[in-house]
Amino acid sequence: MKTPNQISSLLLFFVACLFILSCQSETSTTTKTAAAKVTPPSTIPVGPNVLSDGEKADGWVLLFDGTSTDQWRSYGKESFPETGWFVEEGMLVIDPAKGAAGDIITKEKFENFVLKLDYQVSEMGNSGIFYRVLEEDGQAIWASSPEFQILDNKGYIAEEGKEAMFKHLAGENYDLHGNANDYANATNEWNEARLMIKNNKVEHWLNGNKVVEYELESPEWRALVDASKFKDFTHYGTTRLGHIGLQDHGNLIKFRNIKIKKL
Repeated sequence: MKTPNQISSLLLFFVACLFILSCQSETSTTTKTAAAKVTPPSTIPVGPNVLSDGEKADGWVLLFDGTSTDQWRSYGKESFPETGWFVEEGMLVIDPAKGAAGDIITKEKFENFVLKLDYQVSEMGNSGIFYRVLEEDGQAIWASSPEFQILDNKGYIAEEGKEAMFKHLAGENYDLHGNANDYANATNEWNEARLMIKNNKVEHWLNGNKVVEYELESPEWRALVDASKFKDFTHYGTTRLGHIGLQDHGNLIKFRNIKIKKL
């Protein structure tokens, strides 16, 4: 049988244990709350056509803010197309079925940069991203500028065959550099394109995968051009400072999140 002193000591022990457990629980909750408060603002998703604080600090700027086409104009003209290209629900859309469109280019010229954008293709959709575009009278945009291909891979492979489409698939350097892998998402799904040019070294990325890399004006580049449809165009891939272009190939294509960082 326990004495009164022993019973009193046990009661004090239990009270002390409860107090310690309570303090630990409060400390854990406080720590979790504090950790939540220090989440860097740049990691918080901000939605389409908006730059995060981290992107702004890193030098990124928008080429399309979801509402305005002020930074773009028609290739070979001073104004934006009156038909064919339009803004819809935060997207820059080309739909030639709604009127004559034509290729568009940025008003500003760029040399070394990283470009990111999201695109979505319709069935059998075909388009492209051009860079270092040189406007020449009487010449199409593709006569001077290399192209990051945009395509409905599945549809064209089914129609033309995979071998015939090599160097013509999404993310590839049109007609010059290809990749055996298909990194494109299905039609009407968003794809993330990234194009990086530093000096003359170029990388094409699609949905987080490097598709091709090459060096402009290198012996390999020159040999590939000379064996391609571009062999007779003397300024092809030689411009150092030029516009960025989006192609009208006669199909419905949607763009968003068009942003660039100069290097």
